[in-house]
Amino acid sequence: MGKANGFAYDVRADGSVRVTHRGRVAAVLRDERAREFLAAIAAPGGDPQLVMARWTGNYRRGNERVARQHPRNR
Repeated sequence: MGKANGFAYDVRADGSVRVTHRGRVAAVLRDERAREFLAAIAAPGGDPQLVMARWTGNYRRGNERVARQHPRNR
């Protein structure tokens, strides 16, 4: 699996977190979700890019090749 990149985040004055991917807004997290996200980013040993990819749902799931070979998709 390729390494996730192109993600950035900023914490806004109201406490919400805006996650962007290549300059476009991918997610806006508020309240408890924003606090959980910031804790996940700050966790030791984690890759912030991968954390942001997972939280926005923008990451490969590993089944693309299998799905391409399925008879329904031929």
